[in-house]
Amino acid sequence: MEAKILDLENNEKGKIKLPKQFEEGIRPDMIKRAVLAIMSHNRQAYGASPEAGKRASARISKRRHDYRGMYGLGISRVPRKIMSSRGTRMNWQGAIVPGTVGGRRSHPPNAEKIWWQKINKKERKIAIRSAIAATVNKELVEKRGHKVNDNYPLVIDSAIESVDKTKKAKDVLMKLGLEKELKRCEKKTIRAGKGKARGRKYKKKKGPLIIVSKECMLLKSAGNIPGIDVCEVKNINAELLAPGAVPGRLTLWSKSAIELMEKEKLFA
Repeated sequence: MEAKILDLENNEKGKIKLPKQFEEGIRPDMIKRAVLAIMSHNRQAYGASPEAGKRASARISKRRHDYRGMYGLGISRVPRKIMSSRGTRMNWQGAIVPGTVGGRRSHPPNAEKIWWQKINKKERKIAIRSAIAATVNKELVEKRGHKVNDNYPLVIDSAIESVDKTKKAKDVLMKLGLEKELKRCEKKTIRAGKGKARGRKYKKKKGPLIIVSKECMLLKSAGNIPGIDVCEVKNINAELLAPGAVPGRLTLWSKSAIELMEKEKLFA
């Protein structure tokens, strides 16, 4: 498969043959498996205290002559703690067991649970290659909601990596015909539900992903534009290429990034 190389003014500068990583069959199942594994690495363990609901001194007796015996009183045999006593008469209430007020939970969340998921190396590489192939499939990209033009897929001249100002980076994207896409990413909505109180009040759209060959000025300059991610080609993963496990993210490849991928046989 060949793609046009565009300069920063959206003029055709030549053509490039895409490496075999772009020819992988699209496997949504593998992409989802890899994305869920990455997402699991950000989960924070949580759980109840092992002593929760068991901090009271309580006991149960079924013996007739025990001090706290309960035969003949018409009450269920649950562990109880004494609130007050007068002579041999006790004022008590149930404790410790799940069916009582202030008792332990029957199946509390366990803080020792391991959330971290693993994935085989070969499966991870298949998922990344599959997500890479989906980025040049115009139908999938449009189905995901991105606004693309007729020049897609977008392979940009390596000069894009030296763009050092956010305004200049935005102008380049506008000239490449991504004006509607940038406008789509500016929209910010308030999340429904309790997430508003948990540090994720706003929802934003995922916009273009720009892949570069090395650490460069574009990583900072374009990173300030809403919805845009910039990543080195050696650091790409399934979640960046297919956020939410949905393949077909609008992706801009620098010419040098594609050449590096072919030269070093990344993810092959």
